[in-house]
Amino acid sequence: MTKPHVHATHPALIARLKRADGHLRAVIGMIEEGKPCLEIAQQLQAVEKAVVNAKRALIHDHVDHCLDAEHSAADRDELKAISRYL
Repeated sequence: MTKPHVHATHPALIARLKRADGHLRAVIGMIEEGKPCLEIAQQLQAVEKAVVNAKRALIHDHVDHCLDAEHSAADRDELKAISRYL
């Protein structure tokens, strides 16, 4: 069995994803209530952005904490920059 892979930033990431989950549940409620499509689309955009930002934060954390010391700060910055295109 492998050791759990936990970083100090994981609790904040979990909190961020739980907020996104709550927001998504609210959007589902909007659809069930027959809210206007424009309002639903706006809220879905917000949920999508929240999840993308959470993914980016996780990747940046991985870059900062999991790469070997052989990699320079410039290498890590370049990896962070390119990760925005994921």
